Order: sequence, then structure tokens, then C-alpha cells
Amino acid sequence: MKEAGSAIETADVVIAGGAAMGSSLAYHLASHPGFSGRVIVVEKDPGYARSASALSAASIRQQFSSPVNIRISLYGIAFLRAIGTHLAVDGEAPVIDLKEGGYLYLDHEGSINVMREINALQRAEGADIALLDADALRARFPWLEPGEDVVIGSLGLSGEGWFDGWALLQAFRRKARSLGVEYRTGEVAAVETTGGAVSGVRLADGARIACGSLVNCAGSGGRALAATVGIDLPVHARRRYVFSFTCKADIPNCPLMIDTTGVYVRPEGENAEGRMFICGVSPSPEEDESLGWHDADADSQQVDYSYFEERIWPSLANRVPGFEAIRPGRAWAGPYDMCLLDHNAIIGPAGPDGFHLCNGFSGHGLQQSPAVGRGLAEQIVEGRYVTLDLTDLGHARVAGNRPLRERNVI
Repeated sequence: MKEAGSAIETADVVIAGGAAMGSSLAYHLASHPGFSGRVIVVEKDPGYARSASALSAASIRQQFSSPVNIRISLYGIAFLRAIGTHLAVDGEAPVIDLKEGGYLYLDHEGSINVMREINALQRAEGADIALLDADALRARFPWLEPGEDVVIGSLGLSGEGWFDGWALLQAFRRKARSLGVEYRTGEVAAVETTGGAVSGVRLADGARIACGSLVNCAGSGGRALAATVGIDLPVHARRRYVFSFTCKADIPNCPLMIDTTGVYVRPEGENAEGRMFICGVSPSPEEDESLGWHDADADSQQVDYSYFEERIWPSLANRVPGFEAIRPGRAWAGPYDMCLLDHNAIIGPAGPDGFHLCNGFSGHGLQQSPAVGRGLAEQIVEGRYVTLDLTDLGHARVAGNRPLRERNVI
């Protein structure tokens, strides 16, 4: 609605960014029994052509080193398994093609103690993760060549895998709209405050929306939006490539495998030319800097195919001999909103009353969207986390320079 005698629109909650995280929050708000307000989602890219949600490798894992991340993903896999219960509209359940193929981390002798420590934590939290030595890896995956450097592997036996990220994003969005959430094309350019509290937002086209709460789900643009209320987020855009290829060799039961080099690969179905895979790698901070994959450049859609040929393919062929003969396919580039403090998201209230952060997911956003969307909805409606305590990911650790180190980053 509009205020009488003015052109200023009003809402109870404005969400800046309508990709998976913003749309999950919108759904959870609209479905919360204690909420009856108006929600407007402002999304600058309604086709999601540059959205990290649409361009990611769309995977879910429990193999994190932080308890809060493990719990978030355990909640997430339960949500994805019951997707029809949560997000069906008019009796039509979304199809996200969830495949619980597992994650497999390969590591060398120097990391055995750390891997065992993390595995004990994961299992204590209820994650179904097994440690395998080199002989067990060969027996389970005959196509794998551990070589002399791989002495241990961490394998998700259940609850880990991949899915159709685009379908999940659209399912959240469709369900939210069915519950009365409004979506607008535009960009939240600034937050307005009165007496230390959020009073509205100004869009890039000059339009204004009065509101009591603003949630910053703006992805790689989240840092600039937070700066309008004096919050300096250690979140920067980073460009990432995803490459695809086909392979005629038989690679049965292939999980999402992360090599010791950091290169990852996972199955992506089949076509007439053979079995399809997608792959990529997260470069070191030094390599990121040398490549210039940051900030404004992160939105570039240009792909450097030599990166696959020189950086990724050699690692894959070394670890899986069947990948020596492949046919490269399409590739794409997408932005990561990387938290340089500790590679963990920054979630929850910060700054003026009514301002909430949902930023810096560092590649984990899609899989964390069910739990984080629900948690933020609880914060807004009830003033606290109810289902899962996400306090460890709050802004206080940023303000106090107390990083929550995530050691399992892809």
C-alpha cells in the first residue's frame, strides 16, 4: 500500500536481493504463523543471469569444520529431501533432482590428524562421514589413482550430494509469491534511518519504500549496501569458473571429489557423447590477486579456457586416469561473495535497529539457504533464533575481529 497523500510505498520488511537466500527468507517470513506483514523483495536481476545461486555447482555437504555449518547443512538436507512438503504450490511439488552421491575429500599424510579431528566433530554432530585409507579408496573407487600423496579420504556416506540449484531458487520464489510476497525489479541503493532504526530504503531509480526492517541479501553487492549504514563488511566479490566435459570411460559411483590440489569434479548426468561432469577450483588468495578475479571484475562473464587446460585438467587426469581422454564442453563464470575474514557467512542483526545481514557465504549460500532463511525469519518475528542458533555467524565476530575459521573450503 501507499501512505495517504504521498508516493512513498510502505512494507514491513524489505529484502534486498531475491536469489536463493532472499527468496528462502521471503518464504519463511510469509509462512511464519506469527507474521502477517507485507514483504517486498527487490531484485536487480530478475532473470538471475548473474546470480551466484544460478551459476553455482549446486551441492550440499556436512563436511565442514565448524559445528554451526554442519548443523545448517544437516537441516538443509532434511529440507531438500522433503521439498514437496515445504514448497509445493497448488499441489504441485518442485523437482530439484537431489542426488546424494557424497563428497570425497582427498588428503596427504600431513593432514591425517586434522582430518581425524574434523571427522570426530562431524560425527558427533550426526553427520554420516567415513574416513578411508588409500587401500580402501582403491577398493571402493577402482577408477581412482591415489598415488603416493593421497593417504586418506573423507567420504560422505549419506546426506551429501548435488541438486538443481535453479529449480530450488525458483521453488522458493514461487512459494513466496503464492503466500503474498511481492517481487520488484530494482536495486536497493541506500538504507534510511530515523532515531537509530531503519525507516525505509531508497532504490537506484529514486523510488522509496518505508519499512521497519531491511535484510541485506544482495550477494556481491552486499558490502556496498552495508556501507550505507556505516558497516564495513569484509566481503568481496570473487570470480569463479565452472567447466563441463564429457568422458567415455566408466567412472561409476563418482562422488563430488576434491583433490589435494583443490580441484573438484562431480557427475552431471549423461548425453550422447558419454558421461558428463562439471569441475572447478578455488584459487589461493595469491592466485586470486594475480588473476584479478575480484571486486568489479567478478561480474565478468568471460571465461579463460586455458585455465581449465593448464590448471584443472592436469589434476583431474593425474587422479582419475579415465579423465585423460575427455571432450570439453561449455563453461561459465559467476561471482562469489567471499568473506575474507574467515570464509563464513555474516548473518543477523547489525547496525541500526531493523537492519539484518545475510552476506559473505563464500560459495555455501545455496545449500545454507533453507536454514538461514528460517533463522532470519525467526529473528525478525520473534527476536531470536528458535530452530537453529546461528549466533556464531553474527556480525559481532567481525566487529571484534574474532574469525570463525572454516578449514574445509572449496
